[in-house]
Amino acid sequence: MTFFSILCALLIEQLKPLRADNQVYGGIKTLAMRIEGWFNAGEPKNGRLGWILMMLVLVVPVAIVYWVLYHNGFVFLAFAWNVAVVYLTLGFRHYSHYFTSIQLALNQGDEATARTLLAEWARIDTVGMDAQEIARIAVEKSLITTHRSVFGVFFWFLMPAGPACAVLYRVSEYLARAWNEPEHMRNEAFGQFAARAFYWIDWIPVRLTAIAFAVVGNFEDAIYAWRNFASRWADESRGIILAAGGGAMGVRLGSPFENAPQLLPADAALVDLGDAESDVLPGEEPNLRALQSTVGLVWRALILWMILLLLLSSVVWLG
Repeated sequence: MTFFSILCALLIEQLKPLRADNQVYGGIKTLAMRIEGWFNAGEPKNGRLGWILMMLVLVVPVAIVYWVLYHNGFVFLAFAWNVAVVYLTLGFRHYSHYFTSIQLALNQGDEATARTLLAEWARIDTVGMDAQEIARIAVEKSLITTHRSVFGVFFWFLMPAGPACAVLYRVSEYLARAWNEPEHMRNEAFGQFAARAFYWIDWIPVRLTAIAFAVVGNFEDAIYAWRNFASRWADESRGIILAAGGGAMGVRLGSPFENAPQLLPADAALVDLGDAESDVLPGEEPNLRALQSTVGLVWRALILWMILLLLLSSVVWLG
């Protein structure tokens, strides 16, 4: 059921992509804002209570519905419930139009349009960026978003609670951003627990995604970059994805010496400036070809995940 639930959800999303501003996501954002307003008293324990309440409200009902349907013989309805939840938690096509439009604009030499699209997508200041910088950030954003919107969901959907675990992952990822990244929330104690919780929830999926990139890309360079550079990013999880993904494509992504503190847990590896001059990330500088390489890498990794899911489902079914 797991494999076919994901396959059906992916097919439905290809035919009818779910908009990023849909009502379900809007309701979750509203609830997160209200809980932050109710609980934020400037202490870490307030964030912990708010996070737990958010999960109880959103995750427990999903688990109860699935359990009731499955254990009362309504297997088809349980399957439909799985497909619906996976469809809502996946984000494979949520932002693909940005990436495709940026790629098209750069191919046509329209850097102004590419900068505008990238600013809307990544919510950063793109004034003065050249084509190389635009391509680099678009590739980085695509790899990170694909991991958190697709591969991380796959992993947690495999857990016993299935759809409830998928919701747990996506909501925890959103809270780690919503309670840490906005200007008024940065450096606030309220978001510390959400960031730490997602760091550990995402600990295994991040490494599985990096392995998938290495397997379907340049394995040696991906592993080399992962082992030697990933831990030097301020955000270790981001470093693993970008180091492995860039190594797999032969592209130099980001820098292990740039700061990305939004999701940084208290004990994450810090930047080692002493090695800044002696170590250089492997690969070429990103260009237009890197955008196409990213599409190929992501699709090959997706196919690899689906094959593994099919094999796992077959073993469980035959067993």
